[in-house]
Amino acid sequence: MRIIAYLGALAVLSGTAASVHAWDGPGQPLVVTASNTATNDLLVYDTRGKLIQTVATDGKGGASGNAGGIAVSGNRLAVVNFGSQSVTIFERTHSGFRLRQVIPTSSGPLSVAFGHHHLYVLDADVVESHQIFDSVVSPGADGVASLVEADGSSAQVGVLENQLIISEKSNAIETVNLAADGAVTGAAALVANIPSNVNAPFGLATRGNEAYVTIAHADEISLVRNDAILTITGSGTQHAPCWLALDGPFLFSSNSPSMSVSRYVVYGRKIIQDEAVAATFNGSPTDIAYREGFVAVIDGAGAVSHLSIFKVDGDGNLMPRAVSTINSAANGVAVVRDDE
Repeated sequence: MRIIAYLGALAVLSGTAASVHAWDGPGQPLVVTASNTATNDLLVYDTRGKLIQTVATDGKGGASGNAGGIAVSGNRLAVVNFGSQSVTIFERTHSGFRLRQVIPTSSGPLSVAFGHHHLYVLDADVVESHQIFDSVVSPGADGVASLVEADGSSAQVGVLENQLIISEKSNAIETVNLAADGAVTGAAALVANIPSNVNAPFGLATRGNEAYVTIAHADEISLVRNDAILTITGSGTQHAPCWLALDGPFLFSSNSPSMSVSRYVVYGRKIIQDEAVAATFNGSPTDIAYREGFVAVIDGAGAVSHLSIFKVDGDGNLMPRAVSTINSAANGVAVVRDDE
């Protein structure tokens, strides 16, 4: 009966306005971001930086100071609509991305992540889980937990093996347990060994049961495993590592005030800065993604943003491919695999 109710609540908005330019089908990696404007749009680029599709989210933007505003899993993509307290679900088809659902959230959503047959949404003061049934994301949450600070400073949510990990900029790195079916359960709790100089945890990247979390204003990156910080590494000459992207041995941090990206090599408990300045930008980076051999970075300068796309070689070097200008304070970035 519950599944029937969810299906009855689903609104499939196939008539949503969209513009498509030179769509080459699903056989290529793509880079996506969101305009984050009052009328929010999903912006789809090829890896040459060409805008090939614009699709309305049927929601309002307005998010800032967070990462993970877009998440991808298979042919499903989620985008936050902070101003309208909703998350839009898109499906990738042979003719482009198509709006499938708009999910209401408890408050303004800032970060989203997929895992354990769920969509996880980090709001301003809570984290919530929405179960996925085949092609349908439940519009109702099957689990909600209040954050430790719950003061609107939410930064990002990530998925671990049996938990979520969350950063709040007012000095909280916390985990929330997941039930056997993947639903949020219990209360959020601070991880152990948070350093005494902790100052503004921002972005994170997860793999398996490990999470790398920035402590931006302390110029540090930390490794969290089993509810405790194990390692802390300084960012050297680059200040305020804010957002992270991880793939293989390479961890990239976008350093907003330094307008740069740094490269780290990570293994075991080690976080080693391999290149302090791997790339520079004209604005302050606000999000970063790394997948399919591509790094994508959104940087902002006032009301204008730039999407920079790099190819990553075997040594982790960033080779510029394209820079595209966006006439808004864009939010979120993700690389979509060519087989999704």
